[in-house]
Amino acid sequence: MDIKADRKQKLRALTNGIGVYALCDLDRKPIYIGQSRDGIKTRVNRHLTSARSDVIANRQLDIWEIYEVWAWEMPGASKADIDILETHLIHIYNTQNPLVNGKIPPEENSTPSIPEKQVVPIMSDDERALRLDPTRRLPRQLEHLNSLFSHILEVKNNPEQRRMLRVHFSRTQSYYETFMAESGETEF
Repeated sequence: MDIKADRKQKLRALTNGIGVYALCDLDRKPIYIGQSRDGIKTRVNRHLTSARSDVIANRQLDIWEIYEVWAWEMPGASKADIDILETHLIHIYNTQNPLVNGKIPPEENSTPSIPEKQVVPIMSDDERALRLDPTRRLPRQLEHLNSLFSHILEVKNNPEQRRMLRVHFSRTQSYYETFMAESGETEF
C-alpha cells in the first residue's frame, strides 16, 4: 500500500474552510492544534508533506504519529474569533495530554461557541495497528527525540524547543513503559 497516496485520498474528505484543526496521534489524542484562514485542508497538507511547515522544520511534530485530523470549520469568522477558539482548544487539550505547540498562549477570559467537529482518519486502521506496536513505535520516537535534541543543540535552542523536548521525552517514556510491560517487565 502506498501510504502517501492513501493519505492524500483520505484528506479529500477534510474541509478546506477556515477555522481550527487538530492533528491527532495514533492514540487519537490531539498532539498539535493550529488554525488556518487559507483553508484547513491546505494547511494540514503542508504539515503532512513538510512543505513550509515550521512545526516540521523545528522537529516539533513527527508526521509518522498522525492518525487523524479534527477540524472545526468557522465560515465567515474573523481572525479574532478563530484565535479565541484556537486558544480555548489548546488549553482544553493541553491539560489532557501535552501538545507539541511551541507556545501555549495565555488563556482567554471568554468561552467561545465550539462548532461541530469533523473527524478525518488519514491512514488505514491496519497501518495504525502496525504503528501502535511498541517494537515499531518506541524506536521511531527515540529517533524523533534524538532529531529534536540535535536540532536544539545545532539550530534553535529556545524555551519553546526545550518545551517540545519535555513533551516528546514524556511521550517516549510512556512508549517505553508500554514496551516493557508487554515484555513482562514490571520495574522500569
